[in-house]
Amino acid sequence: MEQPRVRVVVEPVVGAGRRVRVGSEILGVAYSPADVVEFLRRAGLEPDEVRLDDPMVIDWRGGGPDLWT
Repeated sequence: MEQPRVRVVVEPVVGAGRRVRVGSEILGVAYSPADVVEFLRRAGLEPDEVRLDDPMVIDWRGGGPDLWT
């Protein structure tokens, strides 16, 4: 099985947002799934190639893509 090129971690909600990182690099704070998609694009992934619920690419900590509060 092929490993993903990028492993994204979306941290638990703090305040109104969730910090998004790849390895030790913080990409920013997401306030919605659309922000996560934009960070994926900036990290070199084509947004239409990645599902937000794909655990091989995105590690959602403290809740999945529907949790923002």
